[in-house]
Amino acid sequence: MPSQSSSVATANSGPLSGIRVLDLSRVLAAPWAAQILGDLGADVIKVEQTTTGDDTRAWGPPFLQDGDEATFAPYFLACNRNKRSIAIDLAKPEGAEIVRKLAAQSDVLIENFKVGGLAKYGLDYVSIKKAAPNIIYCSVTGFGQTGPYAPRGGYDFLIQAMGGIMSVTGPAADTPGAEPTKVGLPAVDLFTGMYAAIAIQAALRHKDQTGEGQHIDCALLDSAVAMLANQSATWLMGGPVPQPMGNAHPSIVPYRTFPVSDGHIVVAVGNTKQFIALCDILGRPDIGADPRYQSSPGRKEHRDELEAELTQEFAKWTKDSIIAAMSQNDVPGGPINTVDQVFADQQVVARKMLEPTPSTAGTELPLVRFPAILSASPATIRRAPPQLGEHSVEVLSQVLKLPADEIAALCKRGVIGADK
Repeated sequence: MPSQSSSVATANSGPLSGIRVLDLSRVLAAPWAAQILGDLGADVIKVEQTTTGDDTRAWGPPFLQDGDEATFAPYFLACNRNKRSIAIDLAKPEGAEIVRKLAAQSDVLIENFKVGGLAKYGLDYVSIKKAAPNIIYCSVTGFGQTGPYAPRGGYDFLIQAMGGIMSVTGPAADTPGAEPTKVGLPAVDLFTGMYAAIAIQAALRHKDQTGEGQHIDCALLDSAVAMLANQSATWLMGGPVPQPMGNAHPSIVPYRTFPVSDGHIVVAVGNTKQFIALCDILGRPDIGADPRYQSSPGRKEHRDELEAELTQEFAKWTKDSIIAAMSQNDVPGGPINTVDQVFADQQVVARKMLEPTPSTAGTELPLVRFPAILSASPATIRRAPPQLGEHSVEVLSQVLKLPADEIAALCKRGVIGADK
């Protein structure tokens, strides 16, 4: 029978303690979902191919050395903590049967194969449901299980383009050298993973109430469309087709980067009170009192004139001096940090976002904690990202209760791979 969730999770176990997740996914979107569940206390068993494992194990350099031979690549390190790795050859009938048996002992299965790709192994939803009638089976694909694009493979960059994100990102169209630009991180993969994790938890709640499992169909393109948010709402309400605006905001002014004497800062003024305070800081109360700028629609209408005046004033300040003055007067703004500066920022340090975690080999791995802080049932990092097949023997003996000689025979036949 599948594992049963605890009615009350302790502070050390996490709110999803007692939930077992079988993670057949690789790369980023679906592994990100599985990692979120693992951070929240679920027991996540990552199923990998015996020879290469997750594709992202090889996505370097750089590589972080772990012990004498093994290494970690950045992508894999970022989305595979709190998981146990079992290496299985799915193409062997015995291997597929092991997955079905593990599914029967699990609450959730996550996969991101192409539509229909697992059917040939007897590991699609219909087949798995026979072995695990109440399973929550989450499929993450580029375009979903239905529709004319369903058979296609989907990648973050492609979906950022097709989903409209690149059409509103980057310099304004009339800027020299402007072209459609992707977000500087795999935003669609990450948001799809988050949507999948939310959907899985909703399905777990439904299962608690009814005992019924279900199939979750999560698509990168659907997530990208949902993420258009205010941009799509503007057009759907009869507004113009949104265009790229660089660092400017389509509705709020001033809400962009400004050059100062030693670099750039971000100004994020959201209302008229903050705008007047900013003008006072800059020594230009006359701008704050200008009738053209007394409302958000007015500031938007006269954006070019207003921002030109503000740009002249910001140029008289250094980054540190203007940011300090804005902070003291409750005007939102701040520096544009590089990644190294992010982890040196006193707020990030105070919040302990970086959580060094030792691997099995003793290497300290630089991991970033789950961002939400739950006061009664906090997320934890209990396991470092695993080496390929690190837990094959452990999972087969503990979860499926297989004897040692049977496990050894499976390894000898190449059905199972086990980390030495």
